[in-house]
Amino acid sequence: MSKPIVAIVGRPNVGKSTLFNALAGENISIVKDTPGVTRDRIYADVTWLNHSFTIIDTGGIEPESSDVILSQMREQALIAMDTADVIIFLTDVRQGLVDSDAKVADMLRRSSKPVVLAVNKVDHFERQMMDVYEFYNLGIGEPVPISAEGKQGLGDLLDQVAAHFEDSRSAEEGDEIPKVAIVGKPNVGKSSIINKLLGQNRVIVSDVAGTTRDAIDTTVRWNGKDYVFIDTAGLRRKSKVREELERYSIIRTVTAVERADVVIVVIDAVEGITEQDAKIAGIAHDRGKGIIVAINKWDAIEKNDKTVNEFSGKVRSILSFMPYAEILFVSAVTGQRLPKLFDTIDMVLENQTLRVATGVLNEILTEAVALQQPPSDKGKRLKIYYMTEVAVKPPTFVVFVNDKKLMHFSYLRYLENRIRESFGFRGTALKFIVRERREKEQ
Repeated sequence: MSKPIVAIVGRPNVGKSTLFNALAGENISIVKDTPGVTRDRIYADVTWLNHSFTIIDTGGIEPESSDVILSQMREQALIAMDTADVIIFLTDVRQGLVDSDAKVADMLRRSSKPVVLAVNKVDHFERQMMDVYEFYNLGIGEPVPISAEGKQGLGDLLDQVAAHFEDSRSAEEGDEIPKVAIVGKPNVGKSSIINKLLGQNRVIVSDVAGTTRDAIDTTVRWNGKDYVFIDTAGLRRKSKVREELERYSIIRTVTAVERADVVIVVIDAVEGITEQDAKIAGIAHDRGKGIIVAINKWDAIEKNDKTVNEFSGKVRSILSFMPYAEILFVSAVTGQRLPKLFDTIDMVLENQTLRVATGVLNEILTEAVALQQPPSDKGKRLKIYYMTEVAVKPPTFVVFVNDKKLMHFSYLRYLENRIRESFGFRGTALKFIVRERREKEQ
């Protein structure tokens, strides 16, 4: 099931980034095994009690005047309303209630998305409660007093946020149709691919606005089977500032990827693969999704017998953190290899949910350890007791060892390669959790 998305909206200097960092804790470190993918501090994964969710910072505002503040706050609110399951509206007890707060609150109230009102910079809960109560006037429910800097009141805030998760998710429960997100930079041909798939299939398509979001989900029927395509292309905000547009497209991508089982990263063959493509692919990799890299506009390329290999080599080198990704060369214009897309989606879905019996897994482990000794440090050698698969989407393995610190990243990568040699797992990330077990527990 996809994780809920929580967006933070608020005026300049109310402490949005402080709150974001306080909630994200240390989760927002750059992911070590993904060269070329810097984690923008736009989104982070948060776990609260038994809830996991993704938090999004809708953006900073650099105001020149109050008009600019209001228009940019509206922009943030629109992004939040487009993408979030729950919105945290952050205000500031020291500045008090201001006009732009009220105007944005009106928008949020009309959006019918759940909104949690947080009043920040409350250092003395008892003494400042009368000032907090003033925010009842916004008409969006009970204000929750917090201090993002002092990390006070965050538990109450998260309780309020989490209370809305069940409602927003129930609509998506029980839906077994595979969900496929089509992501990529603007103008790489995401919509053209979907339109071509529809044209070929001749189905009547109902473009129903997503149940919990305003993204357009399109159902495509292929060989008697339905697939839901989540398109990130149709929703473009007009923005003069490139950074703002890029931030918006990353937020868009995160929310589409979160809901998907398989992600198709579309790359423009004419332009070639870029760092921004790697950043977008990295979002899907971070979230352990099935990944297909579709090189579009392949019909526009002059080819010889080496072209495919050379282009694949470049893609593999820039996306070196996800060697498992499937690569397809397609053309939305001619329809070349688009039918192959469905076969590949099916294969990746199967690999995402593949379960390996513990006995078989440990035979492979024993063989792998015999072929390449585990690392040692200061005379102490890593012992691997056993391994078991505990979850799917992505396939997740727990490895029990004598000392976690001895498990080098490179040895884990070696074990992953052995597992892939035996079972394929093409198109999906694998996740490994290393746990310590004392010898006497054996």
